[in-house]
Amino acid sequence: MTRTDRQPRMAATRRVRRHLAAFVAAALLTAGCTLPAFAPRTEVEGAAAPTGSAPTWRPCPEVPDELVGRGAPDMRYECARIAVPRDWGTGGGASTGPGAGQTFEIALLRARSTKQRDRIGSLVVNPGGPGGSGVDTAVYLSFGTQFGGLPASITERFDIVGFDPRGVSRSSPVKCISDADLDASFGFDPDPTSQSAFDGFAGLSQRIGRGCGDRYGDQLPLYGTEQAARDMDAVRAAVGDDKLTYLGYSYGTLLGATYAQLYPQRVRALVLDGAVDPQQRLVEGSESQARGFERAFTNFTRWCTANAGRCPIAPDARAAVTSAIDKAKVSPVRGADGREATAGWVFYAVISSLYTESGWQELAQAIDRLGEGDPKDVFRLADAYAGRADDGHYSNLFDANLAINCADETEKPSREQIRQLQSEWRGKYPLFGPALAVGMLSCVEWPGGRDPYPTGKANGAPPIVVVGTTGDPATPYEQTPRLASMLGVGRVLTWEGEGHTAYPQTSCITNAVDAYLIDLTVPREGLRCPAR
Repeated sequence: MTRTDRQPRMAATRRVRRHLAAFVAAALLTAGCTLPAFAPRTEVEGAAAPTGSAPTWRPCPEVPDELVGRGAPDMRYECARIAVPRDWGTGGGASTGPGAGQTFEIALLRARSTKQRDRIGSLVVNPGGPGGSGVDTAVYLSFGTQFGGLPASITERFDIVGFDPRGVSRSSPVKCISDADLDASFGFDPDPTSQSAFDGFAGLSQRIGRGCGDRYGDQLPLYGTEQAARDMDAVRAAVGDDKLTYLGYSYGTLLGATYAQLYPQRVRALVLDGAVDPQQRLVEGSESQARGFERAFTNFTRWCTANAGRCPIAPDARAAVTSAIDKAKVSPVRGADGREATAGWVFYAVISSLYTESGWQELAQAIDRLGEGDPKDVFRLADAYAGRADDGHYSNLFDANLAINCADETEKPSREQIRQLQSEWRGKYPLFGPALAVGMLSCVEWPGGRDPYPTGKANGAPPIVVVGTTGDPATPYEQTPRLASMLGVGRVLTWEGEGHTAYPQTSCITNAVDAYLIDLTVPREGLRCPAR
């Protein structure tokens, strides 16, 4: 893209959207999520408040202006910590399990506008992942619509409250995967066709699982979604709200749906955007994502054909991308720093770009430049997805992602079944199917017990808005009505657009969600918002 004086603002908008584009199922490497390496690391200060007590809010550093071109001058940020039981026990009661009597610290950030009026309460946000930081997300969303954040109609009525779920970022973080193993996982052939290559990835997954099991032992199941949903009720109490108002993206929809089942009488309004179907298991969810990414990639190739002047790999973008991955398997392009753009890194650049329609042109340029011997743009896209910093270090995004996903998951297909699915899905979803099949090895090789979340109706809860995007690759649209139906009180809101998650991208979506959050006006049945 040609650099102009508007580039910082445009880039910031893409960063916010890509940050919110959180990946959800246990797939690909570890079922990733988009949390950029440049996410603001707003520090959380002070000792944790004990469970049930009001936290002590303290000022926390503002986000560096250079991350977004300018700051959010009308926002004030405060941080706090609360302590929650490691194991809430059955029904939220006392536990005698491995975490009995111990606590996790949960980090909170509150963004409050100096223009706030007629305050309704707090809007608690979660970006998904699992493994995405709600603290960072609250900061991003506070920047306003010019950067892809929340409209003033929301920030002037609510405090925007983000929390890092247990095991994530600043909240008693899980960290048990080395940078070298993460590099190896992302760089691995996304479709290891030979048995020896397949066994190599299985062995890597087993080594990662063994290392995390050695470090955390029988406490690994405590990072599951139901425990985190109970933490969220402690967050609600800590901010002083009688009922929860919540905006959850991607995996955050699963967290919100779990909360609604556990505490239906404590729900004020939930917006679940980028819906996950809680009733699908590992194999079904992985195939759903393979179908979703294949569909989104096809939409990208059609865009290339229709916009050849902006797509240097037109007219056959699919062939260009497939060829780039195939070439990288035998002769990866080496960057100036010696790093090699293997097939895995090229594949994750493709994955990263499909989360937002604005990423399509970036992908086309990255593949074109890779063909000219320059892998820089491929690495930029892939690293943004992986949360890999320029120095090669990773956040704990994928450590937490594995711990949470695998604690939730009860299904455990065999290596032989996965190998068979790899072959079958190659025929159905040629670019993404094999990787989604092989990615299931991550949870199959994960140690420890399981703690599945509930999958029933939210009896007694008010209407819950479930938002779906027709071109969503990571949480395909078909999951939206399924989640709404499961809850029994869901109202579907559809965006006929591209990319992962919808709010606040168009006036139609924004107006419908804002009216619900502010006035509790439920969108009319069957409301569909056009792409533009």
